[in-house]
Amino acid sequence: MSKSVKSRAEEQFTATQKKDELALKEKEKAEQERAKHVSDLKELRLAKEAADKIIADEAEAAKVAAKNKKKKK
Repeated sequence: MSKSVKSRAEEQFTATQKKDELALKEKEKAEQERAKHVSDLKELRLAKEAADKIIADEAEAAKVAAKNKKKKK
């Protein structure tokens, strides 16, 4: 005997819900991966900016030292 219309409709509804849940999980995973990627890029940018600042500060200190050395002569 064939399944009732109600039973088939319930199966289809359940299958649709499972697909929706899977799609939502995949979307959330993609969002998390994107957020991590952005976070990693930000970390790299901040590290580069800090290194550039240190180099600039050292160059400025060397300039000042050279200027002071010339004044003493």
